[in-house]
Amino acid sequence: MAEETENENNLVPANDRVVKINIEDQMKSAYIDYSMSVIVSRALPDARDGLKPVHRRVLYGMHELGVTSGKPYKKSARIVGDVLGKYHPHGDTAVYDTMVRMAQDWSLRYPLIDGQGNYGSLDGDPPAAMRYTESRLRKIAEEMLADIRKDTVDFQLNFDDSETEPTVLPTRIPNLLVNGASGIAVGMATNMAPHNLTEVIDGTVAYIDNRDIEISELMQYVKAPDFPTGGFIYGHHGVREAFETGRGRIVMRAKAEIETTKSGREIIIVTEIPYLINKADMIKRTVDLINEKKIEGISEIRDESTKDVRIIYEIKRDANANVVLNNLYKYTSLQSSFSVNNIALVKGRPMLMNLKDMIHEFVEHRHEVVVRRTKFELAEAEKRAHILEGYLIALDHLDEVIKLIRSSETPEDARVGLMEKFGLSDLQARAILDMTLRRLTGLERDKIKEEYAELMKTIDYLKQVLMDEGLRMRIIKDELLEIKEKFGDERRSIIVHSAEDMTMEDFVDDEEVVITISHNSYVKRTPLTEYKRQGRGGKGAIGSNTRDEDFTEHIITATAHNYMLLFTETGRCFWLRAFEIPEGSRTSRGRALQNIINIPKDEKIKAYILVKNLKDQEYLENNFIIMCTKQGTIKKTSLEAYSRPRANGINAININEGDQLIEACLTSGSSEIVMALRSGRAIRFNESTVRPMGRTATGVRGITLTGETDEVVGMISVNSSEVSVLVVSEKGYGKRTDIEDYRITNRGGKGVKTINVTEKTGELVAIKDVTDNDDLMIINKSGIVIRIGVDSLRVMGRATQGVRLITLKETDEIASITKVAREEEEEEIDADSENPTENSDLDEQATDETEE
Repeated sequence: MAEETENENNLVPANDRVVKINIEDQMKSAYIDYSMSVIVSRALPDARDGLKPVHRRVLYGMHELGVTSGKPYKKSARIVGDVLGKYHPHGDTAVYDTMVRMAQDWSLRYPLIDGQGNYGSLDGDPPAAMRYTESRLRKIAEEMLADIRKDTVDFQLNFDDSETEPTVLPTRIPNLLVNGASGIAVGMATNMAPHNLTEVIDGTVAYIDNRDIEISELMQYVKAPDFPTGGFIYGHHGVREAFETGRGRIVMRAKAEIETTKSGREIIIVTEIPYLINKADMIKRTVDLINEKKIEGISEIRDESTKDVRIIYEIKRDANANVVLNNLYKYTSLQSSFSVNNIALVKGRPMLMNLKDMIHEFVEHRHEVVVRRTKFELAEAEKRAHILEGYLIALDHLDEVIKLIRSSETPEDARVGLMEKFGLSDLQARAILDMTLRRLTGLERDKIKEEYAELMKTIDYLKQVLMDEGLRMRIIKDELLEIKEKFGDERRSIIVHSAEDMTMEDFVDDEEVVITISHNSYVKRTPLTEYKRQGRGGKGAIGSNTRDEDFTEHIITATAHNYMLLFTETGRCFWLRAFEIPEGSRTSRGRALQNIINIPKDEKIKAYILVKNLKDQEYLENNFIIMCTKQGTIKKTSLEAYSRPRANGINAININEGDQLIEACLTSGSSEIVMALRSGRAIRFNESTVRPMGRTATGVRGITLTGETDEVVGMISVNSSEVSVLVVSEKGYGKRTDIEDYRITNRGGKGVKTINVTEKTGELVAIKDVTDNDDLMIINKSGIVIRIGVDSLRVMGRATQGVRLITLKETDEIASITKVAREEEEEEIDADSENPTENSDLDEQATDETEE
C-alpha cells in the first residue's frame, strides 16, 4: 500500500528535471528586468545626444535611406517600414508618432524632421496617416549625424543581428538641453525643458573656458528654458531651482495684450500660449467656467488663429479687463506650470542632473567624438600617404617597374616582384598595379607630390590634436560657434518677474533711517529727515513717548537694507534687517523687540554693528568684531564667524559672572582702540595687541578699573588721526579732545584722564569718535532728544570738564548719545526761544572752569 502511494506522488518521469523556484523571487527578478529594459531602452534619453532609442533609430534610419535635407521627400510609410524592419521591432504607431513629434514646431524648439502634409495642430488634431505624409531630415538633424561614419561612436547589433545601429549619435547639437525630453519609466520619469540654442552654446563655451564655473555664473548665459510656443516665464525662482538641483516648477503664462476697439470696448488678445497646452481644450474649458459663473466679465471668445495663434476675449462694458485677465490666469490654462525633472542616462544609469551636469556630459561626449574622429582621419591619412609613397617609388623607377610588369606572367607574379625588388608593401604593390596610364604623365606626377606634401601636413596636425587637449577643446568650441552661427536664433519665451521673486528689499527704499531701542527693548525706525538740527545748549524736542520708567537707550543711524548684528548684555548675537523693524513716528513708542526676533525677555540689547553684506567672503575674512565688557575685558573675533544668521541667535562672547557686554564695533584689523571708564579715565592701544579668538572665548584684559564701583562706559575704534574723541558726562557736559592727546600705551593699563569729573559734571556716561561733519543726537532719561552739530564744540584738552551740551532738569540725566551723518540742507532751529541768553551764559561759565 505504501509502495502504491509513493508511485502516485512521483508522477513525473525520472528522466525529466523539475527546478522548484519561489514565485515571489521570480516575479521580483522578472519585474526588475522589465523595468530596467523600459528605463534604458525606451523611456529615458541618453545624456550625451538627448535621444531615446526610438528617436535615434528614426534619425539613423532616415540617414541610411539618404532622406537628407537636400534630397526629395520620401513617404513616411517607407521610412517607418525601414526603421521597423531594421532597428525598432515595435509597433508602427510608436515610430510614426515619434516622427510626427520631431516634425512639429510647437512640440520641439528645434524640429529635427522636415514634414510635408498634415502633421497635426495645436488644437490636438491628429496627423494624417503615414501613407499620406512625406518627410526628410532637417539640416540641424544632419549635424547630429555628422561624422557617424568616422568611427566616432560605438555600434551594436540590431534585434536579429542582421544590421548594426549606433548606441549614441555623434551630435554637434547639445540636444538634451535644446529640445528637452519627456518620458515615464518604471519607478521614475523625466521631464526636461527645451532651451535656446544660442544661450546653451554660449554657456557650453563658458564651461569649456572654466571647468569650475558655478551654476549661478552659467545662468548668466542660459537664462531660462525657451519654449517653442513662446509666452512668458512667470518668475525666476523655479528656473533657478531647476538649474541648481535638476528639479523645479516653472510657471508659464500666455502672451496677452489688452486693446480697446473702435466702439470703446476692451478686448484681450492672446497671441502665444503655454507649452504643451491644447488650444481647443483650453477655450472649451474657459467657456464652461464662464457658464458656471466662475469667470465673469467676458461676453464672447473667438479663435481667429491661422498659422499663428490669435484668441480674442471680448470684455463686457462694466468689467475691468485687467481683473478678467488675472482670473483667466488663475482658472484656465493661460497660466500653467512645467515641472522640471532632469533625469537622463549617464553611462547607462539614470541620474538627476543640474545645468552644469548636462553641459559637462555633452562636452565629454564631444571630446570623445573629436578624439575618435581624429584617430580615424589620421589612420586614413596615413593609409593614403602609404599608397602615395608607393606611387612615388614607382614613378622614380618607372622603366624598371614597367619592365617587371611586362615580364610577369600573372598579376600575382607582378605584385610579388614589385614587393621583392622595391621593398613595397602588399597595399602599395596592388595600388601600383591598379594605376591608370594617365597617372604616368608629368602633370599627374606633380599632383601626387603635392597631395603627398599636403597629406603630411594634415598628419602632423592630426597628431598634434591627439597630443593637445587644449587644441581639442578649441575645435569643440569652433564647431559649436559654427552651429550657433547656422541655427542660433532669438529667445521666444520672455522672462518676467513674479511676486515670489520680489524680496522685501525690492519694496523698501534704501533710505537713511534712525533706529531707536529703548531700555525696555522697544524698537522702531524713523526716517532721518524727521530729526531737525538744533543749536548747542537747546532744550531739544520730544523724541518718544515713554512708558513707566522706560527711556531710549540706543539711537542707531543706518540704511534700510543694512544688516544689524545685535549683541545682548549676556553675550549673544542676533541678526535683523533694518527694514524688518516696524516704522514709527518720532514720538511713538515702537514695538517690543521680542516680537521681532527670538531674544529672551530677560536680555537687553547693549551693542549693535551695521554690516552691508554677509555673503562677500573677502569682506567677512578681512573684518573683525571687537567686544568689551563692563569689567574691562576685550575680545576680537573674525566677522566670518557671525555671517550665518540663526533665528535663535548665537553665543558671541563668554561673559563671566557679574560682568556684561557693553560695546561691540567692526574693525579692519589695524585700528586703535580707546576704552573709557566711568571714573573719567581712558586707555588707547593698538588692536594688533589683541589676537583673534573663537566665538565662545572670554577675551583678555583691556583696561584696569580704578575702584570697586568703577566700570567701562564705552569703547571706540579709531582709524584716522583726524578723528577727535567726544566724551559726555551724565549731567549734560561734554567736550572734544584730539586723539593724539591720548598716548598709546600697553593693553590692560589704567589709562589717562579724559575728563575732569566733578559734582557739577557727574560721572562719564559715553565716549564717541567724531569729526566736524558729524551731528550729535543726545537723549535723556525723560525722553527729550536734541540734535547738535559737532562743529559747534571746540577741541579742548584732556583734563578739562567741557561745556554744557543740553539743559537738564534737576532730576534728569543723559541716557545715551549717538553720532549721525550731516544732512545736506538742514533746518536751523533757535536753541531756546524762551530764554535765548541762558544757555550761552552757562557755556561761558563752563568754559572758564577748564583747568583741573
